[in-house]
Amino acid sequence: MQCGTNYEVDQFCLVVEVPEEVDHHVSCQIKEGIEQKMEKHYIRRMIFDFSRTHFMDSSGIGVLLGRYKEMKGRGGDLILCGVNETIGRVLRMSGILGLMPLCPDRQTAKEYHE
Repeated sequence: MQCGTNYEVDQFCLVVEVPEEVDHHVSCQIKEGIEQKMEKHYIRRMIFDFSRTHFMDSSGIGVLLGRYKEMKGRGGDLILCGVNETIGRVLRMSGILGLMPLCPDRQTAKEYHE
């Protein structure tokens, strides 16, 4: 998509490689991109990889919460990875880290078991 978000489907897992900056405009594009992938694939695990991200506003939190609810409704899970100090602070302040597991990298997130 135009916002610099990359999507990777690996069996039942969708990895969303979040771009450098996430604002309202980018959040809308991310939601649209996820919806397109979920229409074509049976997704049971969604991973948001923040390894490139250095800014995210509240609209990004909204995307995460919406996808979290969707995945829980499907009996799946949502995992975060590659979070730096700045994004980690945003996630802690929002309470997201109390809902979603945080892994150091994409491979660990793919292998994660509750």
